[in-house]
Amino acid sequence: MADQSGKGKVKLRWLGHAAFEIESSSGTKLLIDPFVTDNPATPEALKNLDRYRDADKPAAICVSHSHGDHSANAKEIAKLSDAPVIGMVELVASLELPPEQGRGGNIGGEIRIGDLSVHLVPATHSTASGSPIGFVIEFADGRTLYHTGDTWIMSDMALIQEVHHPDVVLTCAGGGPYTQSPKIAALAMKKFFEPSVIVPMHYATFPVLASEADVRAAFSGDARAVIMRPGETKSV
Repeated sequence: MADQSGKGKVKLRWLGHAAFEIESSSGTKLLIDPFVTDNPATPEALKNLDRYRDADKPAAICVSHSHGDHSANAKEIAKLSDAPVIGMVELVASLELPPEQGRGGNIGGEIRIGDLSVHLVPATHSTASGSPIGFVIEFADGRTLYHTGDTWIMSDMALIQEVHHPDVVLTCAGGGPYTQSPKIAALAMKKFFEPSVIVPMHYATFPVLASEADVRAAFSGDARAVIMRPGETKSV
């Protein structure tokens, strides 16, 4: 486990599925994979998108790929908040936002948002626009957070660890016909990464996905694992 003495806390609010609101210790807010209004796991109190005009206004919206359970509310929230959208260049272009809100990039790219850097990293999945990706968020104090997007365990994870050394990993662990199982997600964490905190995601949203009990079983005995509930906020 990495030594985090002297490091600022990062706030995570899980909206359910792969959707997270992230706030750095300096107050910079990011929204990742905003599937909100039709997300059965998102608490009703958080489904009103008007909150993104002011109190929960993000500095940027990150979208890992085009599937609706990751991108559904990206364009609407971008219009409400005037926040730019970060993602693969083809996906961002498909949203037809004003030029100043299009922050498209490609794998290996880095996009600065205030005091943060957003690094685009590979993911093994599918998408209708560009390529699927994950994000490594680099904070001003040097800590990093890796949102895997929808990915299968892959050898590139060794390079993500070598280059970015994630302190916090938000890992897809949904299983079913579309994503890796909780057991494979746990294997990926043990095989490739040395974070202080692991937050499983992308489960219990739909009947075909793994349950919370499945996730708890797969990560049992790993003290780094933090099992969140949709709507919950944690400081890590």
